Amino acid sequence: MDIIQGIIIGIVQGLTEFLPVSSSAHLVFIQNILGVKGSLAFDTFLHLGSLLAVLWFFRADIIQMLRSWWLSIGDILQGRFKEGFDEDPYKRLAWYVILGTVPVAIVGVLFEDSVDALFAGALYVPAFFLFVTGTILYLSQRMASGEVNFRTITKKEALFMGLGQACAILPGLSRSGTTIASGLVIGLDKEFAAKFSFILSIPAILGAFLLQLKDIGSSLDANFLPVILGFLAAFVSGYIAIRWMLELIQKKNLDIFAYYCWAVGIIVFMGSIAHIF
Repeated sequence: MDIIQGIIIGIVQGLTEFLPVSSSAHLVFIQNILGVKGSLAFDTFLHLGSLLAVLWFFRADIIQMLRSWWLSIGDILQGRFKEGFDEDPYKRLAWYVILGTVPVAIVGVLFEDSVDALFAGALYVPAFFLFVTGTILYLSQRMASGEVNFRTITKKEALFMGLGQACAILPGLSRSGTTIASGLVIGLDKEFAAKFSFILSIPAILGAFLLQLKDIGSSLDANFLPVILGFLAAFVSGYIAIRWMLELIQKKNLDIFAYYCWAVGIIVFMGSIAHIF
């Protein structure tokens, strides 16, 4: 892998991690197009770039969530957890991010080998699920009419979005797409659905990063510059994607992403069946 390829793949990772078009599918597609095979070290640093992008963008919320979560531990010891939970919406948000992370953690542990086998399969697998992503996005917006926000979200909505994130472990199902769609269906306000989706991604991306980090030593080589530049590209493009999505979802619908997922999914699926790709 050369420097240009590393930057291109990093940009694709950062954009598609937070746009509802499936980063897993696009990484498979772009690596096939460029004729390169990503290393564990490269994949790990791409995840780190995406993780730092969302941490930096929501840094004020995350700091407040951590403070409020720590205070809620004191509430538990004082026997006033419910009162504190109702008083401070950031305590609610912090605990519900933890709750929403449970499904993807369970699925990741129980089905890791099966999912790895799907990623190693033919291109028509992520292409098919990319088409499914488009359909989920399109239908969920026709069902959206909610006003639930970070002050009123309940464990039911948090867990439902967590289940959506767990489903997105499949290659081609967009993590942000399925979680935002799940939030819209269950009644979340559009802007908060996107924001909660992005914050919910933090433990999932961090978990993937840590799992890869323990095995990274064996995949390091002397040509480390493409890895570093890919990491920087993923960070910058990820930050831009988050900002764009939050602005877009306030003013317009997400149909453009549904159409895109359908088009790319059909093209790659048919090309894979015909052995063009």
